[in-house]
Amino acid sequence: MAHSHEGHSHGPGHHHGTNNKKALGLAFFLITIYMIVEVIGGFITNSLALLSDAGHMLSDSVALGISFLALKLGGKQPTKEKTFGFKRFEILAAFLNGIVLIVISVYILWESYKRFLNPPEVMSSGMLTISIIGLLVNIAAAFILMKGDTSENLNVRSAFLHVMGDLLGSVGAIIAALLIMFFNWGIADPIASVIVSILIIISGWRVTKESFHILMEGTPSNIDLSQLKKSLLSLEDVKSVHDLHIWSITSDFPALSCHLVVNDQVSYESVLSKAKRILHDEFHIEHTTIQVDKEHSQCKDHDHCN
Repeated sequence: MAHSHEGHSHGPGHHHGTNNKKALGLAFFLITIYMIVEVIGGFITNSLALLSDAGHMLSDSVALGISFLALKLGGKQPTKEKTFGFKRFEILAAFLNGIVLIVISVYILWESYKRFLNPPEVMSSGMLTISIIGLLVNIAAAFILMKGDTSENLNVRSAFLHVMGDLLGSVGAIIAALLIMFFNWGIADPIASVIVSILIIISGWRVTKESFHILMEGTPSNIDLSQLKKSLLSLEDVKSVHDLHIWSITSDFPALSCHLVVNDQVSYESVLSKAKRILHDEFHIEHTTIQVDKEHSQCKDHDHCN
């Protein structure tokens, strides 16, 4: 019987992590400062669209702070109690961010409903000015976060979605302000809030669903389990594959463990080398734990040989 463990390479990931921390830190500063301005402006102008966007920006500020902390903790070295380190904290942060997005959106929908029944007076000129500034701030924050690893890092992507939700909120507030200013459509304020809330709920649901999948040790969405098993079985000396598990430690850190049953005369090292090459080249999995067993000894102990 042979056993092999291959660790995860941290070379390029460190560069991504540094970029992500810088992006999140700067975006956090921009969003927090403007959130304070928007809260004050929302009360002065009596605009729900501004106040709802400010409420979302408050969640953004908290979310970005949590995300920044998550990346800091994720870079800590493993301990005896936490042998994978603190990388999973990033997924937990993304999960909480998604839930916050949904809760904030539901609250905005409730406030919008009340305004549909009794539309208040809104100071459209002040609302327009603050919304335009907000749009520029959100564009800047989104651009900063795009320099991070939004394609693979779920935590940074959830923060990016928060900011994109804000950007949409600013666009909605601008349109509502113009409609109130030129057509005296007071109802445009809650309509803008409803549209943005629905978009935010969709984004929040996606992040929550994906992070929950990772927390439940689900197979990464970009890996076809059946195809991976076929690839391993295609190796000349591999007779069966069982106890195959693929999961994610964090969004850009897939891991795999399995048993390979091989011919009695085969070289364990040769099979392990070929299996690792397939997993690395075809499926981009670097963190692997593979146990190789001889065909006859394995089938005596297991009744599930494939």
